[in-house]
Amino acid sequence: MNDDELRNAVPIVIGILERRGADFSTAEDAVQDALIEAFRTWPVNEPRDMQGWLITVAWRKFLDRVRAESSRSAREEHSFALTTDAATTSADDTVDLYFLCAHPDLSPASAVALTLRAVGGLTTRQIAEAYLVPEATMAQRISRAKRTLAGRRLNRPGNISAVLTVLYLVFNEGYSGDVDLAAEAIRLTRVLAASIDHPEVSGLLALMLIHHARREARFSADGGLITLGEQDRSRWDSHLIAEGIGILQTALAREELDEFQVQAAIAALHADAQRVEDTDWPQIVEWYDELLRLHDSPIASLNRAVAIGEADGPAAGLAELRRLDDSLPRYFAVEAHLRERAGDDDVAAKLYAKAAAKASNLAERDHLVRQAARLNSEH
Repeated sequence: MNDDELRNAVPIVIGILERRGADFSTAEDAVQDALIEAFRTWPVNEPRDMQGWLITVAWRKFLDRVRAESSRSAREEHSFALTTDAATTSADDTVDLYFLCAHPDLSPASAVALTLRAVGGLTTRQIAEAYLVPEATMAQRISRAKRTLAGRRLNRPGNISAVLTVLYLVFNEGYSGDVDLAAEAIRLTRVLAASIDHPEVSGLLALMLIHHARREARFSADGGLITLGEQDRSRWDSHLIAEGIGILQTALAREELDEFQVQAAIAALHADAQRVEDTDWPQIVEWYDELLRLHDSPIASLNRAVAIGEADGPAAGLAELRRLDDSLPRYFAVEAHLRERAGDDDVAAKLYAKAAAKASNLAERDHLVRQAARLNSEH
C-alpha cells in the first residue's frame, strides 16, 4: 500500500464529497472512516484504483452517517445523480482545503491538527501520538476546530502565509510516535507546490529540504545535540540540498522576496560550505539584514549578532548583542559562544551554565551543560 498516494487523495475526496452536498465536517469524518477501512483491508486486498475506492467507500460512509442522523432522502437522491468521475477534480480542491484548515479563526494548534487529519490523511491516534497527548484530547481539539468551521465552504478564507505557517509548525515538530512530522510537512508542502505556483510556497519547500538534509548529522549516537559548526558534513544529504537550492534559485529569480526565501538562502549558504571555515558569513549578514527589513524579528536579530561575530569578530558580535533584550531565548548561549571566541573562557563557562538553566528542551540543555563542563575542565 502506497501511503503517500493514499494521503494525497484525501483532500481531493473531501472536495468531491462537498460538491455532492456534504458539509465539511461530515465529509472529513467519512473520509477518515474510509481511511481506517483502507488500512485494515488493503494489506491483503489492495484495489487497482485507490482514489476511486476511497471515493466510493467515503461516500458510502457519508450516507451511513446521514441516515443515522435523520431521514434526508431528497438530498441523497440529488447527490447520487452527481458524477462519481474523479477526473472532474482539480488541484483547486486540494488548495482550498489547505486554506480552510489554516482559517484565521482557528488557533495554531487546531489548524495544525486539522491540516494533518483533513489534508495529511493521518488518523487522530497518529496525530495524538506525534504530539504526545491522549487520543481523546486530540479528538476534542479536532472536533472544536471543525465546529469553528461549520457552515463555511471551501472558498479560501485564509491566506497563503497562514497556510505556510501551519506547515512550518508541523515541520519543526520533527519526529515523534510513528509519524515523521518533518517528512510529512515536506510531503504536504510538495503537494501544495504542485497545486499552486507561488514563490512563498517554493521558499518554504526549499527551506525545509535544506534543513532536512542535515538531519542525520544533528545528533550523536547517544542522542546528544551536535551544533551546525560541529556536524560531519559528509552525512548531509547532498541530493536534498541540491533540490532545495534549485527550487530556491527559481523562486528568487521571480524577484518576489519573502521571509521563507531569505531563510532558505541563509540555510543554502551554510549548506554550500564544505567546511565550517568556508562559510560566507558576510553574505549571511546581508541576508539577515534583508530578513529584518521584511520582518523585524528579535530572533533574527539574535542570529544576525552571531553572524556578525563570525564575519567581523566576536567584539562586533557582542556589540550587536548588547542592543538586544537578554530575555530572548538563547541570548546567553549566544553570548557564551561569542565570549569563548573572544578568549574569555571563565565568563563563557558561567554563561553556558546560565543558558542551560533556561534551555527549552533537554537536548539543548545537555549540550550547554557539556559546553560549560568542557571550559571548566580546561582551566
